[in-house]
This record gives sequence, C-alpha cells and structure tokens, in this order.
Amino acid sequence: MGNDEVSDKEKRVVFVTVGTTCFDALVRAVDSNIIKQALFAKGYTHLLIQMGRGSYIPSKSEGNGSLAVDYFTFSSSIAVYLRSASLVISHAGSGSIFETLRLAKPLIVVVNEDLMDNHQSELAEELADRKHLYCASPQTLQQTIAHMDLSSLFPYSPGDATPVAKHINSFLGFPDD
Repeated sequence: MGNDEVSDKEKRVVFVTVGTTCFDALVRAVDSNIIKQALFAKGYTHLLIQMGRGSYIPSKSEGNGSLAVDYFTFSSSIAVYLRSASLVISHAGSGSIFETLRLAKPLIVVVNEDLMDNHQSELAEELADRKHLYCASPQTLQQTIAHMDLSSLFPYSPGDATPVAKHINSFLGFPDD
C-alpha cells in the first residue's frame, strides 16, 4: 500500500487532520522534533497539519535538510490534501478514517484518550486489527512511525449494504425491486 523508499527529489507529504475538534495533544506530538525526525527518516519531506480548534500553534519550517512544516485551521474540504498525501495521520473520527481509506492512503489513526465514552477507539482498533491502518496514541505515535511497514497494510473494501436494505424492505412489506 505504500513504500518507505523515496528519491531525493520526490515530495512526500504527511497530512495531519484533527477534523473540527480540538486535539492539541496530536498537534503537539507531530510538532515534536522526535516525530518530525522519525517522519524525515522514513523519507517524508513535508508535514501539513490541519489543527482545527486547537490553541497549540505548531512551528513552521521551510525544510532545508529537515521536514518542511506548515499548518492551517480549517478548510471547506480536506479531500485535496488527502489525495496529495503520502501518509495521513488522523484523529479517530469515522468520516476522516473512511474518506482516507477509500482513497487508499496509508493511515495512522491517533485516538484522543481524553474523550469520555470514546467509541472512536473501538473503530480504529478494529480496523487496525484488520490491518487497514495503524492505531496509536499521542504517546506511542513515534514508535508507530518508526516501526510501521506500509506494505503490510491491506486495502479497505467497503461492504455492500444491498442485502441489508432488501431485508429491511421485505420486513416492512415493500415490494422487491
């Protein structure tokens, strides 16, 4: 699904998204030198952070022998950023997860452990168990990046809801089309 080897001239972007939430722990983690060094060591050249409502402001960098870093708060659509990314690091929102998987982009989902009743972690962990993505916390993100093997990920194939819809229609007495 991905390749860790890269030529010196190829732009390889890591896109980080927190959605519309505040997830400063994730933004702070990806802005740390240890994470930026781990990404650079894997051949990534650019880090673009969508920081949402957070108050932590990451540090910008032009690169010059290290990872180039930029950020923004919101965009009407993140689809263009997802399409251009070589790796996506995302919060555990189902919309962000499935949009990234549908585009067949390598994905690390970072669970916000500060949320109460965090059902999102269940989705992320299940998809990680099925080897569609990697799952981490802000504290384990560096180890996840250092040890990830993107070629071990399996493409995600959305299920077919037609049989369920037909069963519901039959139960409700609607004619079978």
